[in-house]
Amino acid sequence: MLQTPVYWGLADLFCPHLRHARKEKPMGQRTPLFDLHLALGAKMVDFGGWDMPLHYGSQVEEHHQVRRDCGVFDVSHMNVIDVVGRQARTWLRYLLANDVDKLKTPGRALYSAMLDEKGGVIDDMIVYLTPEGYRLVVNAATGVKDLAWMQSQLSDFDVQLIARSEMAMLAIQGPKARTRIAELVSSARAELIHQLKPFEGLDDGDWFIARTGYTGEDGLEIMLPAEEAQRFFNELVGAGISPIGLGARDTLRLEAGMNLYGQDIGEHVSPLASNMAWSIAWEPADRDFIGRKALESERAEGTAFKLVGLVLEERGVLRAHQVVRVAEIGEGEITSGSFSPTLSKSIALARVPMATADRAEVEIRGKWYPVRVVQPAFVRHGKTLI
Repeated sequence: MLQTPVYWGLADLFCPHLRHARKEKPMGQRTPLFDLHLALGAKMVDFGGWDMPLHYGSQVEEHHQVRRDCGVFDVSHMNVIDVVGRQARTWLRYLLANDVDKLKTPGRALYSAMLDEKGGVIDDMIVYLTPEGYRLVVNAATGVKDLAWMQSQLSDFDVQLIARSEMAMLAIQGPKARTRIAELVSSARAELIHQLKPFEGLDDGDWFIARTGYTGEDGLEIMLPAEEAQRFFNELVGAGISPIGLGARDTLRLEAGMNLYGQDIGEHVSPLASNMAWSIAWEPADRDFIGRKALESERAEGTAFKLVGLVLEERGVLRAHQVVRVAEIGEGEITSGSFSPTLSKSIALARVPMATADRAEVEIRGKWYPVRVVQPAFVRHGKTLI
């Protein structure tokens, strides 16, 4: 097993985009679990204005723990917004690129981008159909921007937005996650957990339990009152479920080929060039969602770039913003890159010319290294895909 000493260089190796976020004395917003993280010896960093745990000792071990067993993440920095009102469905069908009309049964969920008029990605999110309306889970660093954009699009609709800032959120991820959690909760709650389908979330009292995640493994994301989150987090750790930091969360999602907002996607780039075309609902053709006209024009003209996976077969580390060169075709750029603990080699997501085939080169410290071009997913459910 790879052994890596714990020092700030670890962030450079596994999640270099956190290098700018180092702080000796964090001063950002704090989740309800902040003191518990400190008590567990977490290395804290600023992430999107939040003081969050990078790791609790070994980022590599935390990564393997999730792939092989399970671990618990504090994701209370994520934003939960409930959408209610007579025209909630109509409004979301206009606001989002995916179509909430696909959600026929309360509890079902879908993934969608929220676009601007030019087709740029304001944010990506999970949308749940609830008995009262809809629940959106949006990214931490974009919450203020997202809410402002949503409010700016409300004028013609009978819709109310409710920011659920009183809720905390825990993600328990890994192949054994649901089994381990079911052993710690009531029999009724355990039955709900066993019956949950992927991409489904249901209320259970003041808890909202969803079978979703950001790791490429099975698991749960649980939204619950802040004061209960502290007790439950302690109970999980006491039962031997390891706490997992942002560092492992980043390498897990990269191995799974999941986009990170601000790196792989953003307002500057189309979802068609970001491996998100599958999440755009083109039918029915008369649904006029924000950004549709721009995407239709791009689709008609042909998208110039695509998002791919890269695998470095030699020694070295692939990192964001490194140049990708494709012989006789053109250049692209790495959007996310890291050493993969599961594969024991460096991997990346990169935006490259559409004609790119299975080979390219990446510039690392002034030298060009050959890379293999693959589909943008490397590990899912513990299985290697490359």
